[in-house]
This record gives sequence, structure tokens and C-alpha cells, in this order.
Amino acid sequence: GKPTGFLEHGRELPKKLDPSVRIEDNKEFVLNEEFGEKINTQASRCMDCGVPFCHNGCPIGNIIPEFNDAVYRDSWEEAWNILSSTNNFPEFTGRVCPAPCESACVLGINQDPITICNIEKTIVETAYREGYAKPKTPRSRTGKTVAVIGSGPAGLAAAEQLNSAGHSVTVFERDEKVGGLLRFGIPDFKLGMDVIDRKINLMAEAGVEFKVNQHIGVDVNAQQLRQEFDVVLLTGGSTVPRDLPIPGRELEGVHFAMEFLGQNNRRANDLDLKTEEIHAKDKHIVVIGGGDTGSDCVGTSNRHKAASITQVEIMPIPPEKRPANMPWPQYPMIMKTTTSHEEGCERHWNILTKEFIGNEQGQVTGLRIADIVWQDAKPGERPGFDEVANSERVIPCDMAFLAMGFLHPEPTGVLAQLDIKLDERGNVASEGFATNQKGVFAAGDMRTGQSLVVRCINEGRECAIAIDDFLMGNSNLEAKADSLMLSA
Repeated sequence: GKPTGFLEHGRELPKKLDPSVRIEDNKEFVLNEEFGEKINTQASRCMDCGVPFCHNGCPIGNIIPEFNDAVYRDSWEEAWNILSSTNNFPEFTGRVCPAPCESACVLGINQDPITICNIEKTIVETAYREGYAKPKTPRSRTGKTVAVIGSGPAGLAAAEQLNSAGHSVTVFERDEKVGGLLRFGIPDFKLGMDVIDRKINLMAEAGVEFKVNQHIGVDVNAQQLRQEFDVVLLTGGSTVPRDLPIPGRELEGVHFAMEFLGQNNRRANDLDLKTEEIHAKDKHIVVIGGGDTGSDCVGTSNRHKAASITQVEIMPIPPEKRPANMPWPQYPMIMKTTTSHEEGCERHWNILTKEFIGNEQGQVTGLRIADIVWQDAKPGERPGFDEVANSERVIPCDMAFLAMGFLHPEPTGVLAQLDIKLDERGNVASEGFATNQKGVFAAGDMRTGQSLVVRCINEGRECAIAIDDFLMGNSNLEAKADSLMLSA
């Protein structure tokens, strides 16, 4: 970058469509194409630090100062080559990653950090427009075969890496389209299906085979894959949601968040809804859970023209600025107002949800809640809380979405058929990435529990090395920037 760039320019991001306009459809609304040469200016703010902590903050070790410098110099193909050397899917992370790299940016100690995510997104969009993004076709084939069960970010990353190493890779997906929660969990206004499809098309051109409507463990016995393939990789994700077992949970109108979000993506792309319609139009919506999934429910409900949207969270309100117990370069838990919140939503913290109230027809009509005060935690114990006296009340609720995270993968089906050992949390137990069954590996949320897209990409890349080594006795695949730079 420019040696004095961080002194001359402040942080700036592209404009967005006004909330009143963007809630009229499910399309992306960041006006990146209008940002123009400002992206070069933003890249110039990178300080080329002696120790670039952004490398460590990024779970896949993106070589950030180098691609920032290339963008500053308008060398876009170079920037793409640097970025794609460590990240299989910058088109995904540039849109949905919470940017732990930016939290670790050295400039962020006393200024606003570099706009790393937006620079990354611009690099990848330029690469597709200019033709730099090409299939990663192997020079030769090894004759080894790998079955990848699940087509989320971990499975796709492993598939692309293993295919580039020359193995014949087949990805099995239970839905009619590839992508997992990338496609049926993240709203189109954050990550459009066209963005997913163009990458899948490149992978298919490179030789990765995709088989959809193949629910392994239900439609196809998993043992059959063990006989047909040299290696089976489990990347089915952590798909069992955390429930809320309170009175009234059985009432109509109480749904898991992913039922709502997945169905809306289907509706927006003219796909079969598969279940009874869940629509928020003219309804009083309550979202239970304060994370990104809850935020996605808020944004989707706004696009449905809900009568009101209330988001409640049992935890205390996060601080506005980095707290003392989360110093730089850690990723801090701070107050996050998303674009969905900007579109309209009431938010409440320290809320205990006690009961769903319903009518004679079995339809939810209200939610009984109360305020709480958290106690100081004793050493080695979780903190408790006390209910605030006389704070109990009932708020309107025609439809509720449970967005409280996920517990573990589904223990039936493929895991049961392969007799896969689970850990104490219900995730796949492994040594490295190898399960208790020889030739069967696991990666991503199915192995670690729910995590970020970027961490799942890293899981897939690291697991690909383990599988390549298992098949060939060694591996030349690279996972992170550290090894890339050492080999250079």
C-alpha cells in the first residue's frame, strides 16, 4: 500500500440501497460497482506491518497485505492469484464473513481497520468479470476416489482441493441444489444463489461430480459408498437446532429459524417449498436469539412486510466498544447492528422467554417474557440469573422463530450406518480428521460444532491434506499462508 495511506485516508465502504427500497426484494443491495477507484484508496491504507496480525486473525490465513498492495497498484490478476491461493471461496467470505481479520488489523488499535472484506469481494468480482477465475483442473489423475457427503463450505473446499490433487471427487447433497446452508440458510440479500452457482460450475468444469437429491443414510446406504470409494468424507454440518422446551412450544406458528430462512430462499428462487408455507406478512414476529441467524430472520420478515418484529436475547447487551477482557487482536464481542436491524426491529436483552400463549385453535398469539439480572459467576461455574420482580408480561406474537444455534449433527442416518463414534457434545469424534472407521474422515461443523463459513473452509482444506496423505503417503496440498510463504 501507500506508506502514508493510513494517515491520509479514513475507512470508507460502498453505499447501500435505502432500507425502504431494498426490502422490496431479496437481491443484494450493496452498491459495490459504484465505489470505483475508492477501493484502491482503501487498499492504500494497509500499512504492510512487520507482523501482520490480520494473517493470524483470518482462520484460513489469507495473505492480506500482499493482495491489498496489488489492489492499490491496480494489479487485479495478481491480487486474485494471491487471494485464491488460500481461499477457495472468497465470493462467500467477502459477503458473509464477520471479518476477524479486521478485528486483528494493527491499524485498528487506534484507528478504523482496513476494509478487508470489501476489498476481498471486489477482487473476486473483478476476477469473474475479467476471466481470471478459472477451473482448477488437475494435470493428471491418481485413480483414487473420494465421496464427500454434504455440500456446505467444508465439503466444497475439501472437494476442490482433492480434485486439484488429481483424485476423482463426487459430492453428494440431499437437497436439489448444491450449497448446504450457504444456499438454504443464508438469505439471498446477503449471498445470492447465482454467486454460488457460478463457483459450482467452475468446480464441475474442473472435474468435481455433483449428485443432488441423494440423502445418504436415507436414500442411499452409507456402507455402499464405503465399498465404492477409497475415502468417505463426512461434512453434513451441525443441523440439529437448539430447541426451547417451554409451555406452548407445540403451538402453530413456532418455528425453527432455518425452516423459515430455507423456505424463503426456495420461494425467492422458484423452488419447491417442500413444507407448509411460513410467511410473516402482517404478523407480529418474535425472533428468539440475538445472533446472525436471528438477524437474518429479521431481514427476511421485513421483506415479508411483517406488522412488527421483536428480537429478544437472554444474554446482556454487548458493549459498544472493545471490552478490556477482549484486547486487540482478539475478536471482540461487541454490539452489532446489522443491515437487517437498520431496516426495522425492536431489540431487547436480558429477556427470559417463559411461555408461548395460544388461542383455542392452537395458534400462538403471544409470548410471556420477563426481565432478568445476571449474577456474578463463581470460579469454574456458569453464571446464574434472577428474574426481576413484577417484570413479567405478554407481548404479541403471531409467529416465533427460534434462532438459538445448533447442537450437533443428526446422529441417525449416515452416522449410525457407518457406526461413527461421537464425542460428549454429539459431534463426530476424530483424531485429526480421521474417524474411528478407517477411510472415513470428517470436517466442518459436523466435527467441530457450529462455526463460521470461513472456519469451515479451513476445515475442508486441512482435511483434504489429511485425506491426500492417507491416499498417497504424502501430500503437496497447502492449507494456510504460513506453509505457502515458507515453500516460496
